[in-house]
Amino acid sequence: MSEAASARSRLTADRAAGIGPLEPMLREWLPAQRWFAGKGREIGRVRPVSTAELLPPGSVPGMLHLLLDVDGDCYQLLLGIRPSPLPPALAPALIGHPRSGPYAGMAVYAALGDPRLAALLLERLRNPGTLGPLRFDRDPDTPIEAGLTARPLSGEQTNSSLIYGDSYILKVFRRVGPGINPDLELPRALAAAGCARVPAPVAWYEAAPGGGEPLTLGVLQPYLRGSDDGWQLALRRLGSGADFTSEAHALGRATAEVHSALADALPTLALGPEQTARLAAGMTARLAATAREVPALRPFEAGLRGAFDALAASRGAGVPAQRIHGDLHLGQTLRTADGSWALIDFEGEPARPLADRRRPEPAVRDIAGILRSFDYAARSHRPFAPAWAESCRAAFCEGYARTTGRDPREDPVLLRAYETDKAVYEARYEFRHRPDWLHVPMAAIRRLSAPERPAHRMPPLLPGTTTPHPKPPRRPLA
Repeated sequence: MSEAASARSRLTADRAAGIGPLEPMLREWLPAQRWFAGKGREIGRVRPVSTAELLPPGSVPGMLHLLLDVDGDCYQLLLGIRPSPLPPALAPALIGHPRSGPYAGMAVYAALGDPRLAALLLERLRNPGTLGPLRFDRDPDTPIEAGLTARPLSGEQTNSSLIYGDSYILKVFRRVGPGINPDLELPRALAAAGCARVPAPVAWYEAAPGGGEPLTLGVLQPYLRGSDDGWQLALRRLGSGADFTSEAHALGRATAEVHSALADALPTLALGPEQTARLAAGMTARLAATAREVPALRPFEAGLRGAFDALAASRGAGVPAQRIHGDLHLGQTLRTADGSWALIDFEGEPARPLADRRRPEPAVRDIAGILRSFDYAARSHRPFAPAWAESCRAAFCEGYARTTGRDPREDPVLLRAYETDKAVYEARYEFRHRPDWLHVPMAAIRRLSAPERPAHRMPPLLPGTTTPHPKPPRRPLA
C-alpha cells in the first residue's frame, strides 16, 4: 500500500470510530485547557469535523490536525505523536497514550509545545498550498524567513500563539466557526488602506471541511519586538507615580486613525431609531441577565437601566456604525520601540458569535473599552488613583478628537450607555472568574447608576501640552 493510501486508510478508520481511541483522552484533556469554553459542564457529543496528517505516515514525530465538534462548538487541535516516553521537555504537553488504533503504543501530546512541529507550521505557511481540508496562503509580496526557532507565548486564554525568532507571531485560533475571522479580515483591510497602526498579516491558513464556508484557523503577523504591552506600561507608570497623559493622548490619536481607516476601507451605516432601540434593548437584557447572576449588581439595576433608557429615547439620530476592534483595552495595545502605538488582536470578544463580531457598530464601543481600562489600571493601584485615571481618560479623548475633529464626550448619552454596558460585562466576568476583582467594576457600577449630571465639556489643551487646562472634569468618565 502507498503512503497516500495508508494515510487515507488511517484517517478513514479514525473518522468511522469517532476518532476512536483518542476520544477518551481528549474528553479528559479538553476541560483543563484555558481556551476550552465548555468548563463547568460535562462533555456530551464529540465528533471529528476534519482530520489531516501534516507529515507523511511513519514520520517521527508525527503531527495530526483535527477539527473537533464538542457539543456544537468546533475546536482546532494540533496533536503530536511520538514513541513513548516523551522527552522531558515535552512531558508537560502529554495528552495520553492510546491503547488501540493506529497510534497504539505512542504518546499523543499538544504539538505547539514541540519546536520541530511548530517549525513545520511556519514551513507550511511559507509554501502555500492545500493539504486535505487545509489551505495555506500568504502575501506574495512579503518574504518569510525560514529556520526560525519557535517558542509559545504564555498567558493567553482563548487562543494559542507562537513567536518565531523575533520576527513573527502566529496566532492559532482554538474555537473556530465558518467565516473569515476579523483578526485576519480587518488587519488585511487596514494594510490595503495604508494604515500602519496594525501589523499586516503575512500568511494565514484555513479549512473548508465538506466544501462549506472556510474557517480561519491561524494568522502570521510581524512580531513587534521591543514593544511594551499597554496595560503593563500603564501599571509601571502608575506604580512609579509617573504621568501617563502623553501616552494616553497618543493612543487616542492612534485609535482614531484606525477607526478612520476602517470607515474608509469597509462599509458603514447609520443606526436609525429602530436599530438604536434594539441596541438599547440588548444592553437592558444583558443587564437583567447579569443581575440575576451577580447579587451585588441587583441594588443598582434600576439606576443602570436609565443609561439604556436614555439611549432608546434619543431615537438614534443617525448614529454612525462601522467595523471596529470590538474588544479594545490597554492589553490590546502596544507601544512600539519607536514610541508609536499599535493595536492588536482584532478578533473581538470570542464569546460572541462570529457573525455578530463582524457587524458594524458605533466606534464609541472601542472608546468605552479603553476608558474602562484606565479605570481598571487605577483601581489596581493602592491607594486608588482616581486623578490618574481621570487625566488619562481626558487625554485619550482629546487625542481622539485631534484626529477625527469630534470629541467622544460630545455624545454623552451614547458614551454613557456603552460604558455602562461594559461595566456590566466586567461584573459578570469578574464574578465568574476573578471574584477578588469584582470591586473594580462595582465601583463604576455605583457611579454609573447615579442620576446623570449635565455633561462637563473639557476645555481644549494648551498648545504643546497633553494635560487638560486649567483642571480635569469633576467626575470620572469611566
